[in-house]
Amino acid sequence: MLVLLPPSETKRDGGEGVSLDVATLAFPELAGHREELVERVTALAADPEATMRALRLGPRLAFEVERNRALREAPTMPAIDRYTGVLFDALDAGTLDERSRSFAAHTVMVHSALFGLVGALDAIPAYRLSHDSRLPGLTLRRHWRTAIAARLAAHAGVIVDLRSEGYAELGPAPARVGSAFVRVVAEDADGRRRALNHFNKQAKGRFTRALLESRPDVTSLGELVDWATATGFALDLRPGPSGDAPHELELVA
Repeated sequence: MLVLLPPSETKRDGGEGVSLDVATLAFPELAGHREELVERVTALAADPEATMRALRLGPRLAFEVERNRALREAPTMPAIDRYTGVLFDALDAGTLDERSRSFAAHTVMVHSALFGLVGALDAIPAYRLSHDSRLPGLTLRRHWRTAIAARLAAHAGVIVDLRSEGYAELGPAPARVGSAFVRVVAEDADGRRRALNHFNKQAKGRFTRALLESRPDVTSLGELVDWATATGFALDLRPGPSGDAPHELELVA
């Protein structure tokens, strides 16, 4: 099973790991794509005003320019610990036991706009780049889409896609049995369902934490639904909106 998480705009400072080495991240065949982006982002950071325009940063986020400038020398920490925000606060990776973190190492991938798919325990620095950032001379969708989609298509097991739609566009999961995009919904007293915004991230974090703590051996989406039901989550499998789209899982929060 492969669980895909979106990143967060907010990240912790510091770290105890050595400086960035893109060849050590998950899917080392993406190293060339990563190197090109790191080079472009650090070069852009030499011009703070241009960086703030490209990344649409206000004055209070000027510190993000220095983060990008120092990408190659900055200390690193595991990706699952680097990101903060609603989803990662609910996941609360720092309180997971070693068995859960070990399970995360080969199960959870975070989709970074800068590094592509990174493993939960891959060592990364703090940075600023979003799925909709506009770098001079480069479109992130064109840069990542084919390469990441190919890596996901090569995965033979279950894919649980918890990414936002913006990140899913940077590398779609395959449209096949065993791959599903998760939508978080609320259900009213009449059974009507509606999409959630803020609380969707919290639900995804709680769901991921439960997976890591339970460490189920899931070989199909049906088995995932059965596990979720037994664990107290309402999870429903639905066909994709079209033949070339992945199936969808509705997680009722």
